[in-house]
Amino acid sequence: MYTFSKGLKNTALVLMILGLVGIVYGFLSTPKTIEEVEKIVAASHHGNHDTKADAHNTHEVVANHHEAKEEVKTEAEAEVSKTDTTSVVDHKDTTKTEVAPLVKEDQDHHDNHAASNVSESKVDAEKEHKEHLEHVLHQLQNKPWSALYVACIFFMLISLGVLAFYAIQQVAQAGWSPVLFRVMQGITAYLPVGSLIFFGLLVLSALHLNHLFVWMEDGVTEVGHANYDKLIAGKSGYLNVTFWLVRAAVFLIGWNLYRYMSRKNCLAQDESNDNTFYKKNFKLSAGFLVFFIVTESIMSWDWLMSFDPHWFSTLFGWYVFASFFVSGITTISMVTLYLKSKGYLENVNSSHIHDLSKFMFGISVFWTYLWFSQFMLIWYANIPEEVTYFITRINDYNLPFFGAVVMNFVFPLLVLINTDFKRIAPIIVGAGIVILLGHYIDFFNMVMPATVGDQWFIGVSEIASVLFFLGLFIFVVFTALSKAPLTPKRNPFIEESKHFHY
Repeated sequence: MYTFSKGLKNTALVLMILGLVGIVYGFLSTPKTIEEVEKIVAASHHGNHDTKADAHNTHEVVANHHEAKEEVKTEAEAEVSKTDTTSVVDHKDTTKTEVAPLVKEDQDHHDNHAASNVSESKVDAEKEHKEHLEHVLHQLQNKPWSALYVACIFFMLISLGVLAFYAIQQVAQAGWSPVLFRVMQGITAYLPVGSLIFFGLLVLSALHLNHLFVWMEDGVTEVGHANYDKLIAGKSGYLNVTFWLVRAAVFLIGWNLYRYMSRKNCLAQDESNDNTFYKKNFKLSAGFLVFFIVTESIMSWDWLMSFDPHWFSTLFGWYVFASFFVSGITTISMVTLYLKSKGYLENVNSSHIHDLSKFMFGISVFWTYLWFSQFMLIWYANIPEEVTYFITRINDYNLPFFGAVVMNFVFPLLVLINTDFKRIAPIIVGAGIVILLGHYIDFFNMVMPATVGDQWFIGVSEIASVLFFLGLFIFVVFTALSKAPLTPKRNPFIEESKHFHY
């Protein structure tokens, strides 16, 4: 039996406390008024640039007004001069007296018209500036919410990826992996906790406590409303809060129900005299995989792609799956190596570690294939409503966007392509850390551009959210590992797994 060490437990608690303090600070430090935003924008590089541009534009408007006024005066004076000359020749006194009021009236009309244009331009500029500040205010207020959302969904989906990998092993009747089943079950123990927190975030979004999902804004489906969006209105049969929350509840309950039943059967198999519970798990796992492959795609649309409701990709579900699937396998490898270093899992050998490393390498390449396929097809087609998704990320998120490719493909390719390296613990742990950070950034890239725009940076909220959920993840997983023996007793393939070598 594994014993949750006091040192690791304290580390998890410290991470949670530090993370919670940072999360609270992130929410409290967000600007609450437009005036605060104006100060922030003015202090930033973009704010200074915009201020200079506004000042320059205002100067041009005023200059144009003066030029127009001078032109009016010049034309009026020329007209007066011309009329005066004619009147000296023909009707010297009477005509001059009649023309002068007309010229003055025409000049006043032009002056008033020019002044009115300047006034309207100023009003429009002020209105546009205020709308921009309100938009930035929403973005900055979204920042702590977005940071919390990214970390929450990332750690929850890691446990879901492990659950899917576990189900695949059951259905494939794999002979190499049963010695790792309890490690997988321990990691999936986080799924119920992560699901509750995540569903809470979805409910808070539905209650309009944040502006993460633009399709939830008031009036987007009402014709004539200032926020009306024809495209979103056309999707309202699917993208509506009630149906969205119902789908989320069905997905989370289904996944957690399989997790609960499969672990229960696995533990019961240890005390059984036959393979009844193993067979139940086989059938249950087959049904779950069908449910999973459908719900995973819909989940990716609902919880990630709907941040950009004008954009869609038919590859997106597979792309998200590859990201959290390789993260889950990497987590299995790292938890296994940690337990081995503490003297547990005596039946796990270098061949098991090598196989896990092969999956880390292979799914990293699969993720890259999907990343490039999605990017290349959309970029080459150059359809405005599709390519905007990548233009935003390349322009405003250049470093994390391409950095994710380096961390999730180039680094694993160079490190894990070597067969010997797949068995060396320090190398695998180093590669695993980079892969997990890279896929966190991948989820960061999916969420942040649509919620905070160009106001992003890795700050207190982001770091604190990761620390909190990392601490919670460690605490829940290793607590679950201490509840049952780390090696299944009566799995039909357990002996094959114990003696797995190649």
